[in-house]
Amino acid sequence: MSLLAHQLELLSPAKTAEIGREAILHGADAVYIGGPAFGARHNASNTLEDIAGLVEFAHRYRARIFVTMNTILHDAELETAEQQIRQLYDAGVDALIVQDMAMFELDLPPIQLHASTQCDIRTVEKAKFLSQVGFSQLVLARELTIEQIKAIRAEVDTPLEYFIHGALCVAFSGQCYISHADTGRSANRGDCSQACRLPYTLSDGQGRVVAYEKHLLSMKDNDQSRNLEALVDAGIRSFKIEGRYKDMGYVKNITAHYRLLLDEILERRPELARASSGRTQVMFTPDVDKNFHRGHTDYFAQGRQQTIGAFDSPKYVGVELGTVARIGGDNFDLVTNSPMANGDGLNYMHKRETVGIQANTVQKLSEDEDGQRWRVFPNEGLATLPGLKVGTVIHRNRDHQWEAALNKKSSDRKVRADLRLEDTAEGLRLTVTDEDGITTTTEASLALQPAQQADQALAGLRTNVAKLGNTMFEAGAIEVALSQPWFVPASAINGLRRDAIAAQEAARLAAWQRPERAQPVEPPAAYPDTQLSYLANVYNEKARAFYRKHGVQLIAAAYESHEEPGEVSLMITKHCLRFSFNLCPKQAKGVQGVQGQVRAEPMTLVSGDETYTLKFDCKPCEMHVMGAMKPGILNSPPPSAIPYSPLVFHRQRPRA
Repeated sequence: MSLLAHQLELLSPAKTAEIGREAILHGADAVYIGGPAFGARHNASNTLEDIAGLVEFAHRYRARIFVTMNTILHDAELETAEQQIRQLYDAGVDALIVQDMAMFELDLPPIQLHASTQCDIRTVEKAKFLSQVGFSQLVLARELTIEQIKAIRAEVDTPLEYFIHGALCVAFSGQCYISHADTGRSANRGDCSQACRLPYTLSDGQGRVVAYEKHLLSMKDNDQSRNLEALVDAGIRSFKIEGRYKDMGYVKNITAHYRLLLDEILERRPELARASSGRTQVMFTPDVDKNFHRGHTDYFAQGRQQTIGAFDSPKYVGVELGTVARIGGDNFDLVTNSPMANGDGLNYMHKRETVGIQANTVQKLSEDEDGQRWRVFPNEGLATLPGLKVGTVIHRNRDHQWEAALNKKSSDRKVRADLRLEDTAEGLRLTVTDEDGITTTTEASLALQPAQQADQALAGLRTNVAKLGNTMFEAGAIEVALSQPWFVPASAINGLRRDAIAAQEAARLAAWQRPERAQPVEPPAAYPDTQLSYLANVYNEKARAFYRKHGVQLIAAAYESHEEPGEVSLMITKHCLRFSFNLCPKQAKGVQGVQGQVRAEPMTLVSGDETYTLKFDCKPCEMHVMGAMKPGILNSPPPSAIPYSPLVFHRQRPRA
């Protein structure tokens, strides 16, 4: 089913089907994963067989599986994309996350389509249009404030999805072309070169350096932990975690973190409900600081802030651990309030650079009111560690003991099931009714004998019926409704219970109803504008036909079509460097001696051999990074798909 108005969905990423299963066990109500092709993460693809297995696992918990097909498609790719979609539908996938409007012009099975973040949904008008053309869920722009989300919710009934955690692209999603202009690698086709993580020098119109060799386009990581309930009240119903390149530990930790937060909200607010079944029990203490991050920001959720940038380093510094108290020949002493372990990853900052240390072995020396004193023997020679001295602040970016806990079974998820045992003329009957109201009855033919010790026999039957062990169920009410106490061998009742649980799992799968795709309104809704620039990412004739049907008269080709030879906006972002360095005219209004500085434009960004001009659109409060496509790329054929072998699309047997 689609999300209902009172349901909250925790949506987790999965690089692989194995990670997807763990996401569900750690509390995800839905998982998004890459298919064989056409996902916006080239190195996160999965076979149909693996996806089909994940679908079956998820549906037992009433969790949904979404597959990302959110690249823009070349005309030569449409037939292959259509073939893949049909195979994903046959594999049981619940929805596709897409960017290309050509999807509405293809001959597709009735699978749900979700509007990807690359659709750049920032306005009420855009959200209304996409909800009217047949999208079943809308992924809103990360840059929206809570008040803007409320405004969209007031006008749109389609379920709204919002990123609550993970890495942030500095540009509006779908509105970044720097990678393609400089390298030929298109972000809209899943191959971003991440120019935003490079160091840049910022200069004003008079050549004065405002910032030197800083990571000026690198954002801290998104963290909406403190805003969850405000987002619920604003109308968000699907809470999305970024990270289809992330490892198992990240997905376990961050999913569990938000599961606990959402469960706390659900506990207080009975008018809301979880979007899937079961109860999640986490066996470790989630900590968002333990995984890779560049610092935390809630971005624009509560309005513009100056602290959203990770300008010093795009690397993971980790959690502050302590300070160096002594330097020895092959070791140093560290004073900290946290226990350490062999294999911990440490680092410190030296002249803008992060210096990493691998703690080969550690020894606890003492503990007093000032903290614990540990002796660290690093893998690296101390002479090779620049700037390490007494007083240096050390961070830990790999907590060996904590990660070891995550490498084990770290969560469980159980669906409540009530069980009723009855006798029949032929033997015994076990009825299972789970929390979703699904009921199965399983019978076993047995020659029943009266029990000599009635109370003991009944207690034994009750105990054995309730032994659900490693199954997906936990026992709720247990009812033993026998005409008289019978003696039943433990092996017989155990066999009946196993058969009953297998039947219940099969019934849950059989009862799953795949969500239906939303139907477009008739007559076709009019697009909010009659003209589209290259920013609309129209890369094929099917997408052109879609927009024409919805009233657009002039349609420019996507940037990847190589029809934009001059300087254009290569990146449009809500992040503003003038604001970050207190050079915004609004900041300077009325401040004596500053007005002239903020007019010192154009400002430029330089990284290596690349120079970009910055333009500032103050009315919507946006920054444009201007540049031109390199001639060699401009004169090359527009990119189309690497030929995918048909074998990719067939279900492959797992390797032995």
